[in-house]
Amino acid sequence: MADRRLQVFHSVARLLSFTKAADSLHMTQPAVTFQIHQLEEYFNTRLFDRTHNRISLTAVGKCVYEYSEKILREYAEMENTVKKMTGEMSGILMIGASTTIAEYLLPILLGDFKTQYPDVHIRLSVSNTDGIVSKVENNDIDLGLVEAPVRNKNLIVELCRLDQLVAIVSPKHPLATFEEVTIEKLVSYPYISREEGSGTRGVISQYLKKRGLSWEDLNIVMELGSPEAVKGAVAANLGVSILSRTAIQKDLQLGLLKAINLSPLLERPLSFVYKKQQFRLRAIEALLHFSHHHCDS
Repeated sequence: MADRRLQVFHSVARLLSFTKAADSLHMTQPAVTFQIHQLEEYFNTRLFDRTHNRISLTAVGKCVYEYSEKILREYAEMENTVKKMTGEMSGILMIGASTTIAEYLLPILLGDFKTQYPDVHIRLSVSNTDGIVSKVENNDIDLGLVEAPVRNKNLIVELCRLDQLVAIVSPKHPLATFEEVTIEKLVSYPYISREEGSGTRGVISQYLKKRGLSWEDLNIVMELGSPEAVKGAVAANLGVSILSRTAIQKDLQLGLLKAINLSPLLERPLSFVYKKQQFRLRAIEALLHFSHHHCDS
């Protein structure tokens, strides 16, 4: 019901980019440009200044943006109130998850959520923790699920649960008979690392620091962009690594990897993250409530 032109204008004004707005709205750039031109014709004035491939809001544009924030927020509140009164739950949720969560935790959760709320359509973006936090900050997604601490004061962070990280080795590795290992012993072996920006890498870096070590003390022989790639390299006995215990369950059952507890224990938070001042759609609230039940189970 909300004026489509106003919705498109709000996205362009927020992102200051026709291209980014088109991506976030799942529209073509010409379609976005057409909607903006229509709104400018309606007001009979320019809303954006366009110079050197950059855009900025005119004085009138800034005024329209302020009102559009209020109008769209009021519309969302009205829509949610009506849906609560009628019991309807529908809409599109844009969520993002860091790699480990997306690959090993979300499939069951989202499958169960979809069964309970079939009219809610979820679009999932997968990135490392830094990427997901950035998408939340830029309003590209409604809700993020990340695997490392988030210290941005403009975001709300809700703990889902703690996740244990363990050392992993090939069954052929000299450490394969160990039930427990210190990080001081682990750093003497070739190490398979996650990429920079990975939540797993950030947590391990902090763990090393607490033990009086640094990332440079690791004997890194490979840097890979996903847990699956890391597991493959370790299974081939190319080095050791540290991963979530959740991510290696099938590999342990198949005998491809051996898990070794770290001493002292290494745990990290799995958390939900979203904008502090963002009005939350009822579907987001339902997913948060639903997810917390899965976290507790």
